[in-house]
Amino acid sequence: MILKKRIYSLSFLLLLLGSHSFGQQVGSIIESNDSNTPLHLLQPDYPVRYGEVTTSGIKKTIDRVYAYLNNVTPVMLEHAQSHKPIKDIHLIDTNSIFKKGDFRLISYEWGVTYGAMLRVTETTHDQKYADYTHRRLELIADVLPQFRALEEQYPGYRSPVHSVLQPHALDDAGAMCAAMIKAQRSNALKKDIKGITHHYIDYILNKEFRLSDGTLARNRPLPNTLWLDDLYMSLPALAQMSMYSEDPQYMDEAIRQFWLFTDKMFLPEKGLYRHGWVQDMDPHPAFHWARANGWALLTMVELLNVLPDKHAAKGALLAQYKKHVQGLASLQDGTGFWHQLLDRNNSYLETSATAIYAYCIARGINAGWLDKKAYGPMVLQAWNAVDSQVNLEGQVMGTCVGTGMGFDPAFYYFRPVNKFAAHGYGPVLLAGAEIYELINNNEYEINDSSVQF
Repeated sequence: MILKKRIYSLSFLLLLLGSHSFGQQVGSIIESNDSNTPLHLLQPDYPVRYGEVTTSGIKKTIDRVYAYLNNVTPVMLEHAQSHKPIKDIHLIDTNSIFKKGDFRLISYEWGVTYGAMLRVTETTHDQKYADYTHRRLELIADVLPQFRALEEQYPGYRSPVHSVLQPHALDDAGAMCAAMIKAQRSNALKKDIKGITHHYIDYILNKEFRLSDGTLARNRPLPNTLWLDDLYMSLPALAQMSMYSEDPQYMDEAIRQFWLFTDKMFLPEKGLYRHGWVQDMDPHPAFHWARANGWALLTMVELLNVLPDKHAAKGALLAQYKKHVQGLASLQDGTGFWHQLLDRNNSYLETSATAIYAYCIARGINAGWLDKKAYGPMVLQAWNAVDSQVNLEGQVMGTCVGTGMGFDPAFYYFRPVNKFAAHGYGPVLLAGAEIYELINNNEYEINDSSVQF
């Protein structure tokens, strides 16, 4: 990528130094005006860096995130009381746990992170990212039989892999499953995890609660509730399984579920999804929570990534993706971020959603779904916003913590943010990976002070 910038020479400054107006004000500060200064060249006081995105800069940031995560998510078992490492998995007992770090190794947030690490390797060709995912998934596969035996032997005992053995929500299944299948498809895993992924898929297809029309649903916080989040917690796993098994039934169900959700939750006049939908509630409140809209957009990207161009469902799905992107683009803050509640500009600026949008829109440009001239500049600024929230230790700041569903604005306005909110890390890595590819393959310039592709 070559960054072209219009570099203005010192000749203009020298011209000013020799000008009559300057001679009249030697020893004093010149006040810029229209006759002595080209005011359009004055530098704006941007609150977040503008332009100046390079592959080396992106790599430096995501390397910092990687180093932090690799250090605080150890690949090891330990004794719960003594914290002594357990090096022989045959010695696992009911006091055995994963060595404590800042984050859990098994969660939907870490399913996103595992998949993101794989994508970083694809775009940067740096193998350490994929190795991060492979090592941890292989550990889970290694210890699963021993912990399964202990759960069977001791009724009521919940092992560190209980959510794998007994998923009880889509949160437990979908994101981890999608990452595992992606890793399996790469042919780089040393362990066969097909049994785990089929177990997850069985939960999604056969055990999750559904509405009478078949829509995947929950009975919290109220009976017969749809969570927009659940699009991502189920459909990418089905799409990946369809590709891996070459069985179209999984993709067919993913497409069907997508439209069941969209028909109930998308507001065409805004180009946004509501966070929740409750059967028999009248009216249905429309709180456009940023990260939930991110999960919906990310789901569309996951499906579009694997759908063949000639697939009958691709055209309508691509049109819906573009509608959603257009709705989101109109609400981007001047800093490059998006707000916690997308259409309420006095709600705070949130990092994880901004990172998801940065990835999804950059992916659209890279895949040829979106016009880089229209969306390239905004996506670079989204990355600059995200980049500003990665501290020197590689921690991601400004991420909303885990969030249930609310039916009043205060609930969303005052959700805490925390650098240990695991939701921020996978999206930041995804955004970095995709924008790395974007600017590696496309030229942009700072033309008349603005970013142009």
